[in-house]
Amino acid sequence: MYNTININLPVHLFNKMILFFAMLWTISPLTGENIRKTYEKKAEIIISAALEQDDSYSRLAYLCDTFGHRFSGSESLELAIDWILAEMKSDGLENVHGEEVMVPKWVRGNESAELVQPYRKKLPMLGLGRSIATPSEGIEAEIVVVGSYDELETRKNEVKNKIVLFDVPFTTYGETVKYRYGGASAAAKQGAVASLIRSIAPFSMSTPHTGGMSYEEEIRKIPHAALTLEDATLLHRLQDRGEKPIVRLYMEAHFEPDVPSRNIIAELKGTELPEEIIVVGAHIDSWDVGQG
Repeated sequence: MYNTININLPVHLFNKMILFFAMLWTISPLTGENIRKTYEKKAEIIISAALEQDDSYSRLAYLCDTFGHRFSGSESLELAIDWILAEMKSDGLENVHGEEVMVPKWVRGNESAELVQPYRKKLPMLGLGRSIATPSEGIEAEIVVVGSYDELETRKNEVKNKIVLFDVPFTTYGETVKYRYGGASAAAKQGAVASLIRSIAPFSMSTPHTGGMSYEEEIRKIPHAALTLEDATLLHRLQDRGEKPIVRLYMEAHFEPDVPSRNIIAELKGTELPEEIIVVGAHIDSWDVGQG
C-alpha cells in the first residue's frame, strides 16, 4: 500500500487509510509538536470522512455475521478471505490477490474445569491457544495461587505435582499478558502439572478470555488455560484462609497438520509519491469462541 492518497478518493477508501496514519503516528521518528504539524491535517481529513459514514461498521458486521469466527485453518476463514478479495477488487484497489501460505491448525476440543474441594463448582474456562491437552482422564490436583513470577520463585517448593494459578490483576495488556504467554513454562520448571491464569482483562461478568501462549524449548509442556477474574480471586481467597482448593482440569487441545491459507495482498497507489511504499498489515483470523 502506497503512502500518498488522492483526497478525492471515495469515502470508504479514506476509511481504509485510518490504520495507515495511525501506524505512521506510532512509528515515526518525529516526536511531539513535529508529529502534530506533519500529520494533523491529513489525519483530520481521514477521521472526518470516516465519521460521516458507517461503511466500516457495516462491513465488520457483515463479516462477523456471515462467516463467524475465522480460526486459523478453518473453512470460515477461507470463505471470509474469498469475500475480502472480492470487496477489495470492487473498491478499485490494485494488484489484489491471495498468496498461498501454510498456517497452523490448533483444535480446542472439549474442555472443562471444576472446583472439587472445598465444594463442587463449575469453573468457566478457556484453553489457551497452542496449549497441549490434559491426559484423557484429566488432571485433578491442589491449586497453588501466586500473584507474580517472583512469588512463584519464592514458593517453588510448594508447586510440585500441583496446578499453579497466576492470579495477576490487570494493569496494562503488555505488562499482564506475559503470564498468558509464559506462565506454563514458568510453572512447569517448578514441577507443576498444569497452569491457569486469571483472564487478561480489567473486568469480567464470569467470562474467561482465550489468547495465544508459548512454551520454552526443553521445558516440559503442561496444559495452560484461563479462568474468570471472579473464580481466580475466589481460589485466591480460599488459599489465603488456609484452604487447599482442588481443581479438576480437562482439555482435548491439540495440533493437526498445517493447512493452506492465503495472505491477502492489495495496493492503493498515491498520486504525489507513487514510487514510495508503506506496508500496512493486519490479521484476518479471529478466535473460535467469539463473534469473529
